[in-house]
Amino acid sequence: MRILIFHGYLLGGTGSNVYNALLAKALVELGHDVHLLAQERHPEQHSFIDAAGDWDAGDLRVASSKEASVRCTLYRPAIGGLLPVYVEDRYEGVEARAFLRCSDAELQRYVDANVAAVAEVSELVRPHLALANHVLMGPTVLARALGGQVPYAVKVHGSALEYTLKRDLGRFLPFAEEGLAGAEGVLVGSYHTAESLYAALGPVWVQEHQLRQRTRLGPPGVDVHAFGPRSARQAQDGLRTLALRLETETAQAPVAHAGATTGADAGDPERADAGDTESTDAGDAFARDEAAIARAVSGIAAGDGPLVAYVGKLIVSKGVDLLIAAWPLVLEQAQDARLAIVGFGSLRPSLERLLSSLGEGDMDAVRRFAQAGRGLEGGPPGPLKHLLSFLDSLDGERLERYLRAACALPQQVSFTGRLDHRELAELLPACESLVVPSTFPEAFGMVAVEAAACGALPVSAAHSGLAEVSAELAKAVSAEVAPLLSFEVGPGAVEAIAHHLTRWLALDRSIRAQARSAIVEAVRDRWSWEGVAAGVIAAATASAPAAPTADR
Repeated sequence: MRILIFHGYLLGGTGSNVYNALLAKALVELGHDVHLLAQERHPEQHSFIDAAGDWDAGDLRVASSKEASVRCTLYRPAIGGLLPVYVEDRYEGVEARAFLRCSDAELQRYVDANVAAVAEVSELVRPHLALANHVLMGPTVLARALGGQVPYAVKVHGSALEYTLKRDLGRFLPFAEEGLAGAEGVLVGSYHTAESLYAALGPVWVQEHQLRQRTRLGPPGVDVHAFGPRSARQAQDGLRTLALRLETETAQAPVAHAGATTGADAGDPERADAGDTESTDAGDAFARDEAAIARAVSGIAAGDGPLVAYVGKLIVSKGVDLLIAAWPLVLEQAQDARLAIVGFGSLRPSLERLLSSLGEGDMDAVRRFAQAGRGLEGGPPGPLKHLLSFLDSLDGERLERYLRAACALPQQVSFTGRLDHRELAELLPACESLVVPSTFPEAFGMVAVEAAACGALPVSAAHSGLAEVSAELAKAVSAEVAPLLSFEVGPGAVEAIAHHLTRWLALDRSIRAQARSAIVEAVRDRWSWEGVAAGVIAAATASAPAAPTADR
């Protein structure tokens, strides 16, 4: 079967990028011919891509990298110098600017360029079905380019829905309606995302276009061949090997941008970080400093004590501040516990100052951080109320204990920088746990599932798609472990994170081993890329059962 996929971005980095790369790979392995349109500039880094084409010379030119039959071809549309994105970061060769800051004319040029590219590829290869990613602008591009001649499905990712569509419905709703109206099926990563989509479109439109009947549950998958459990010795060896490889690559490529295909974040929903640890400029926070990453990973590999990780973008809505504030509480109970913060984003310099202020006992500086909140990202100030609530609860002897423990933060907490997907697969097996403290709705807890696949207990915020992942994993573990999988985001969030982690680390080794095995098997049974690929095909042909409501 010939399948056309329109993504429009990269094949590494944030969750939707990784989703499309691994989906295309799975489809190829299932025997399908894949034609993938994306802004990826390094197709040679992806083994499943056999040929690549672009319009740089004016007309489409495709070159094959293999003598054998071509099963996956990448096409890079000529969009000019501007790439509209949902959350700003850096991309090689183009300016990545938020949709909300693009003019109508700029958006129209972007859509028109992609429509022309898809139409030409479709005419050339005659696909049997197609997939569009994000509610903006992928579905619109396919609706216009395919003209009803090829059935297509839409995969909804949380970033476009939450960060763009819902923030300016008057401007972007017509685009979303146009693209979704013609889709055979709409795939959502969670029931939460489905309800959020219905709310954005409105009950009248949803009913008139029978959107609930066309919605299918289609979470991302996990590459269980790459993400898997290891013995303590194997995990340690993996970290050392990763550190050595990073040191070697430092000499070859000292700096790569976060938008490069070597990057990943955890995602998105979910994955990444960046580099210049000395910079306070928000733009520089997206650069990947290979040498700094190598040093950080080497330090982790050489360290002792249980390792916990955060993987995701370093932005206010990811709740990293809650985890950092919780770490002195963790150290009160587990003095050798270590935290690795993996991710890129403009908040990194501020988070590093928060960590330093806590280590120095400068609570006035910590309060200033909490009061500034969203203003740290350049927007209007918005206090971090959950962090402030925790700070208000500290006094007397409790504050003294907290500050004593916080002195060890600089030694026990590391900012690794951005790790790509293969690098993350080396880090997670060495972790006892992973925390997903997001305060903003997430379409799906991809990084939580990847951690679980490696046997690291994911401790996630109890909302949106994260809660659905936790609920599935809870079915696999004992009643003693299940409550540790999620925590409520509220005034007690900092204490809850610390309690769940210290409780998990204090459990008998045999209980933890049993739980680790159980969540590994749950991931293999519930989330695999072969199943995801089959679900995409079923959605595009309207042959999958609908999953229209949050109450099942």
